[in-house]
Amino acid sequence: MRPEDRAAWLRAEIDRHNKLYHEQEKPEISDSAFDALFRELVELEAANPGLQTPDSPTLRVGAAPVQDFGQHTHAMAMLSLDNAFGEAELLSFDERVRKALETDGPVTYRAELKFDGLSLSLTYVDGLLKTAATRGDGTTGEVVTANARTLRGVPLRLAKPVPGRLEVRGEVMMSKPVFAELNRALVEKGESPFANPRNAAAGGMRQKDSRLTAARKLDFYAYGLGGFDSSVSVPESQAGLMSWLGELGFVVDSHGRLCRGADELVTFVDEVQRLRPSLPFGIDGAVIKVDDIGLQRQLGFNTRSPRWAVAYKFPSEQSFTVLQGVGWQVGRTGVVTPVAELEPVEVGGVTISRATLHNLTELQRKDVRPGDTVVVQRAGDVIPEVVGPVIEKRPPDAAIVSAPEVCPACGTKLVQEEGFVAIRCPNKASCPAQIHSKITHFVSRGAMDIEGLGEKQVSRFLELGWLNDVSSIYKLIELRDQMVELDRMGEQSVTNLLDAIEASKVRPLDRFVFALGIPLVGERTARDLASRFLSVDGLLNAKFDQLVDISDIGPKTASTVEAWLEDEENQRVVRQLIANGVRPAEVEAAEGDLFAGQTLVFTGKLEKFSRDEAEALVIRWGGKAAGSVSKNTSLVVAGPGAGSKLEKATQLGVPVTDEEGFLALLPPGTL
Repeated sequence: MRPEDRAAWLRAEIDRHNKLYHEQEKPEISDSAFDALFRELVELEAANPGLQTPDSPTLRVGAAPVQDFGQHTHAMAMLSLDNAFGEAELLSFDERVRKALETDGPVTYRAELKFDGLSLSLTYVDGLLKTAATRGDGTTGEVVTANARTLRGVPLRLAKPVPGRLEVRGEVMMSKPVFAELNRALVEKGESPFANPRNAAAGGMRQKDSRLTAARKLDFYAYGLGGFDSSVSVPESQAGLMSWLGELGFVVDSHGRLCRGADELVTFVDEVQRLRPSLPFGIDGAVIKVDDIGLQRQLGFNTRSPRWAVAYKFPSEQSFTVLQGVGWQVGRTGVVTPVAELEPVEVGGVTISRATLHNLTELQRKDVRPGDTVVVQRAGDVIPEVVGPVIEKRPPDAAIVSAPEVCPACGTKLVQEEGFVAIRCPNKASCPAQIHSKITHFVSRGAMDIEGLGEKQVSRFLELGWLNDVSSIYKLIELRDQMVELDRMGEQSVTNLLDAIEASKVRPLDRFVFALGIPLVGERTARDLASRFLSVDGLLNAKFDQLVDISDIGPKTASTVEAWLEDEENQRVVRQLIANGVRPAEVEAAEGDLFAGQTLVFTGKLEKFSRDEAEALVIRWGGKAAGSVSKNTSLVVAGPGAGSKLEKATQLGVPVTDEEGFLALLPPGTL
């Protein structure tokens, strides 16, 4: 193919993938595959300067702004960064910097995490947020001010006076736990899940109704500045700038640090790559910046990126492999979901041989078939999933996958309830797969926390007939002698397991409620239920009107909880748990009526205690703690980074105080 034809094809292909990624949130290829296309075009244009067109993607950043939103011209272009892949290219960057600065000595860099989110520019005038805009094409972005006000980490007013105009740049992020919960809810409703947290965050920022953005629970991390008036005095180093942004009320990367010379940069990126899986948010590399702002000005910019910074890219968390078959697994509620059986492949440093396909609707939408080459990812380091097939590589005899008619675990005929897309096994009392899932959830760390009773051990005890539902866990104490005789079950491990089972009998009521696995009841809702009904008996007698009266519990959740509580099999299991010695610690009555009849909402960052601890104090003194602001809210406690909840409180005329004001309300000696 002639160079000009290859360049034209690359431009069209890169533009297409940019649109799929930035505007439609439906990427077809991995980040590394896209980077390879982009790099090929850069190299081709460098070798043939006459091939570069005025609209080449190598001269612009991101995608064109969506026309549904207003347009905003950035005072300073939001440029992209050149990439470095591997240690050799990182050392080359350092060499270029030292050569441009005409120095043989080590350069001091500020090294930071490279967030995998959506870039955002915030314009403040005299300390007040005036405009928020996406990167767009780097010059013009989409105005998303109302949505930005809902972000945690975006101060509506700067914490310190800043006269004149100031643009703050940063990244919109969705945390891994929020992403996992969002996709779980989408799948439960039969809707398509998001491919990754970055796409979920981007989709959230493009909502026309800012309430929908708020529901995404997005965060904002500041990483730098755009344009600013001469009246604004800013630090002369990147490290100083990050500290200053923190003082203004922004959340900034706490992992960043100064690195003197290339060797320390290599150490930093190695440490961050090892840290990556444990972070609560997604990153795809590290950003390296010359720390001295004066030296940054001296180094300047090329056409599309600064010469004083580089993005060190980690290996992609997407890979390609062959789908060997589709299996079906049964969850604790009886929902039967498809699972991809894969030719083993390494994704983000982990070997994957199975990945979720979410539900039947999603399987049909993606149309993956045995024999297909498929894209697999560990988005946000959650459960591996199949993104979709590579149609060009599909074998001619690849057959469409059909849903099973009977449960793969127990043979019961599957049902599809009216109004639901999920297919379900109705045999909840004796389906071994459902029993296994219910038990593993019941003993998990956030629930009854029975260490030593993992999935393999549960499977083993089910095969032996020692377990048949969650209540039978507490009969294992009577089988000590038989356990000691099992392979890989010594005296000490048996003692540890039985001690853990015994200790779990008195877990707090909210942990017990969560452990029951009631559909739509997560840990927070479990706390709300425990606070409202105080005891197991109180919960078992709960009715719809009482449930829906609880803050943050809507009609759908209330109906689901009531139906679960009225089910005879569920009642039997709870009664048997009590008969086997489980005595959840009941919620104590309030110590006083300080907050009686009041509902408090906490928003923003708290310094003295966690959000859970603050809400527990409200309950302890007779009040209710809610997660959203309404006309019935009595008081909002707002810390740094407060967003949409503070704004809504102001609109509704709800009283607002800060953390110190809340502490002043508490009786002396409370803390």
